[in-house]
Amino acid sequence: MTGSQPHFRLMLPFAGAAMLLIGALSGWAFTSRGITGPSGGDFDQRVHDYIVGHPEVLVEAADALKSQDSERQLATIADKLVTPYPGAVLGNPNGKVTLVEFTDFACTYCRGSVADVEALIAANPDLRVVIRELPIIAPTSPEAARWGLAAAEQGKYPAFHKAMFAAGRTDPASVEAAARVAGLDLDRARQTIADPRITAEIAANLDYARKLQISGTPSWVAGKRLIIGAVGREQLAQALIGARES
Repeated sequence: MTGSQPHFRLMLPFAGAAMLLIGALSGWAFTSRGITGPSGGDFDQRVHDYIVGHPEVLVEAADALKSQDSERQLATIADKLVTPYPGAVLGNPNGKVTLVEFTDFACTYCRGSVADVEALIAANPDLRVVIRELPIIAPTSPEAARWGLAAAEQGKYPAFHKAMFAAGRTDPASVEAAARVAGLDLDRARQTIADPRITAEIAANLDYARKLQISGTPSWVAGKRLIIGAVGREQLAQALIGARES
């Protein structure tokens, strides 16, 4: 979930997606409803008629495809996801269970999730929250993300993270004010935000998001599970239980 600003989309054109889904997933759609029969012209017509009468199966099939593909991609990048940019961690840096959060300082839903994450950290002393800056919402998001990583370089990411979301704005004045609240060396931070490592980290996070078909913030990874949106404390807590067991 994000604000109303447009950002990158990871969707096939609808017509092309529909053709793919009809061809590749008609078996899934119909078997799941107990609809079987011999192939051939008559069956093809039944498939056509069913889809016309129940177009929602395309949405269900698209969601199923996306979920399966995201799970496969997650398995290939899981080790990278849980390895934070140095210092970009909330909670216990040495915690045994990890929650990855894709976030944007301009995201209203991310700001609303701050209290949920704080509660999870309080309830789980061994919880490590790896932050992935995903600046996709506002024109000012990328610069704010750079300052966040500069704060991480100074070992002050949690304080900057909290100050930024408390401010609720990502304009330059608000970012600098949050940096002052967090106690950053501002001259050092201004040099750091131009470091190629910062650029590479943000580019990597955008690439991870594309692979996982994440198009909004907040999004989360707990163990083998990908969660999209501001789902609330209870669902995240359940995901952490699953992560401990996996």
